[in-house]
Amino acid sequence: MDKDNRPRWDNPMQFVLACVSYAVGLGNVWRFPYLCQMHGGGGFLIPYFIMLLLEGIPLFYMELAIGQKMRQGSIGAWTSISPYLGGVGLASVVASLYLCLYYNIINGWSFWYLFHSFQAVLPWAECPLNANRTGPLLECERATPTQYFFYRETLNISPSIDENGGIQTGQALCFTLAWALTFLFVIRGVKSAGKVVYFTATFPYVVLLIYLIRGITLHGAINGIKYMFTPKMEELAKPTTWINAATQIFYSLGLGFGSLIAFASYNPYNNNFERQAIAVSFINCGTSIFASIVTFAVYGFKGTVNYESCLERMRMLLLNTFELAEDSITIDNVYEWIGRLNATYPHQIAGLALETCDLNKELDTAVEGAGLAFIVYSEAIKNMPVSQLWSVLYFFMLLLLGVGSMLGNVTAITTPLQDFKIFSNLGSELVNGLVCIFCLLLGLGFTTRSGNYWFTMFNDYGTGFSLLFIVLIEVITVSYIYGISRFEKDIEDMIGHRPNWYWKIMWAAVCPVLLVALFISYIVNYISGGVPTYQAWDKELGKSVMTEYPVYGQVFIGMLMASSVGCVPVTALYVYFRKRKRSNGQQGTVNTIPA
Repeated sequence: MDKDNRPRWDNPMQFVLACVSYAVGLGNVWRFPYLCQMHGGGGFLIPYFIMLLLEGIPLFYMELAIGQKMRQGSIGAWTSISPYLGGVGLASVVASLYLCLYYNIINGWSFWYLFHSFQAVLPWAECPLNANRTGPLLECERATPTQYFFYRETLNISPSIDENGGIQTGQALCFTLAWALTFLFVIRGVKSAGKVVYFTATFPYVVLLIYLIRGITLHGAINGIKYMFTPKMEELAKPTTWINAATQIFYSLGLGFGSLIAFASYNPYNNNFERQAIAVSFINCGTSIFASIVTFAVYGFKGTVNYESCLERMRMLLLNTFELAEDSITIDNVYEWIGRLNATYPHQIAGLALETCDLNKELDTAVEGAGLAFIVYSEAIKNMPVSQLWSVLYFFMLLLLGVGSMLGNVTAITTPLQDFKIFSNLGSELVNGLVCIFCLLLGLGFTTRSGNYWFTMFNDYGTGFSLLFIVLIEVITVSYIYGISRFEKDIEDMIGHRPNWYWKIMWAAVCPVLLVALFISYIVNYISGGVPTYQAWDKELGKSVMTEYPVYGQVFIGMLMASSVGCVPVTALYVYFRKRKRSNGQQGTVNTIPA
């Protein structure tokens, strides 16, 4: 595509909002709170912000600079630096393609839950009746109504990855709707996406603010917020805490997918991306903390309700067993009464099926991903007054967060394609439409009964390994192949001044060392982890059980991890042999023109 005719953002604010809409996604709402919970609440913020300064902002800055300088998508940008590096951009496109295939199924689930929120009684609030209408379904009773609705009503999940079961109509329709919405938002490239981001980047904050106000007024919310900000400093001594902090920064900012390079390529040449990189990075991380406060307020409410329900069951058990006065035992003195009755009636107390009610245990239960977004939140929402309103707001926010990220994911694929003359002649509407249809058709596999297991496989192994490799090659290329001095001259030409010592030290030394350490730790963890496993739903137990992937699943995981990474050496070899063939052909040509 002619760089002079390249589309542009209407103004710098559109570019910033596009980056915010892309970077601020579902990971801020469900993965960051999970990591906070797992690694000691407020203590996790220390390695998180250190990794933001050492890794996140410098790499974010670097990708924006490359995109704005080269004014091409990921393939063209890295090919411009060296033809041998075109595979880096191609690897980014493959990683973005994998992300597009499975990411939109989450938006499909959001549509499904959103549609089901417009009911007098939320369908995940109660267990459905059995065939004889004499009681609740056994599977639902063994699990919980929220788990049953997600695994059975939404996914109709099979017992293992080996059992396919065909496409589920409801899921397929919602998935198609998610792709239709994505296509409408990207139909004209940055011209349409630039208008949409005003809404997708800002409205989730409105919903989060409403949820924050409502959340902190919920009964027991303060227990969750205290839990979040009570640091467990011993977690800082664990290497996994620092690795997870670095990885969360890495994925949260969307590095390595080519989306940031694509977005920046539509900027004016002299746009000040340095301030924008710093602003977007801090907005993204601030959103993670903001969303976590909301999440832990809801978590505290849910945990307190479960804890008090447990105490109430103990209270009723004691009242019914010992025929005590109704007001003699309260949930505040249950354990005091148990101790008193145990001293008088030890044999009777020993024969009771007493539970252990522990609020900290309720709050310690870490839930990641879809479990947090679609089960834990649903369980809390059903106990809120006017639960339908809160359900609609929450799942609409999830949908906007997901679609905002999809704008960047699709742009990371379509921008490099449109840089090629064969695709640029087709028009952006047709190229975007073909990419969306292609991803929709391939992604229908995630709407089968075993689709959630494939979703988990793509989510766990589809991009993590390849992104670490891609960004490692990127920073080595900029620092040691393209050259720091040449790179800082380019930056000076664009924004009027050279990057200071901080940026140069990060690019030349700190970032490569951190990425190598992450890359090695990923490989070591993968090898030492043994056979890869997934959570298979057991309807007899009413819960997920750890299950090993079959052999073909393990082979497919290997192919996922190798396919995008392999683009780098394969492209380099292709260019090498092509140049060698061309040079041999020129040497073999006989000059027949007389001197």
